[in-house]
Amino acid sequence: MTSNLISIIIPTYQHAKALDKCLNSIFNQTYKNVEVIVVNDGSTDDTSKVLAPYLSKITLLQQENRGANAARNRGFQESKGEFVLFCDADVVMKPHMLATLLEALEKQPSAAYSYSAFRFGWKLFRGLPFDPELLRTRNFIHTGALIRKNRFPGFDINILRLQDWDLWLTMLERGSVGVLAPGVLCRVRIYGASRIGSAWRPAWFYNLPWKFFGFIPESVSTYEKARAIIYKKHHLL
Repeated sequence: MTSNLISIIIPTYQHAKALDKCLNSIFNQTYKNVEVIVVNDGSTDDTSKVLAPYLSKITLLQQENRGANAARNRGFQESKGEFVLFCDADVVMKPHMLATLLEALEKQPSAAYSYSAFRFGWKLFRGLPFDPELLRTRNFIHTGALIRKNRFPGFDINILRLQDWDLWLTMLERGSVGVLAPGVLCRVRIYGASRIGSAWRPAWFYNLPWKFFGFIPESVSTYEKARAIIYKKHHLL
């Protein structure tokens, strides 16, 4: 395996309770050639206090609250690695995650990024082999994929939900494909208000005839609006 530098970019807003576990999982990786860039997106909690012991190991960028995509793009601009990985602050990596993702890319040089199965709270999202047609119907790739830096187009700061799906579709339109790496390589911790709006719900929940019930849950309304934006932007049926 090559020893290329991997830039790990962590956007964080009000994630003081999660950051230590996220950072420790990164520094416990079997693959050591990494730089860690934390973008504090205007947090008002104890984020600065939590980050203090890590300042010698990370690059810390401070900005006013502009949203996760703007924070990700800011971190990317400062990155130096040949590969980038956008790690949400509530993600905990398995120790071999980086090594496994990098090995998958080395085995398939034509792929622009590698991804894996993951857990979102208690729910297991099984890894699916890359399929362009399936990707056009639904997202099955987590944000925390390992991306070749020269293939990354940037996150759209106007997309406020389903940002990862938008990214993979944009890359697909530019001829970039992904490759599935083996194993369940990370877990997203669910806590507090930060994940309420994006908590997993089964597909049937969104497909219920809510209008006949006299109300539409906010999570369903938000999801449908976001999906409509994605469909229009990427000319999906």
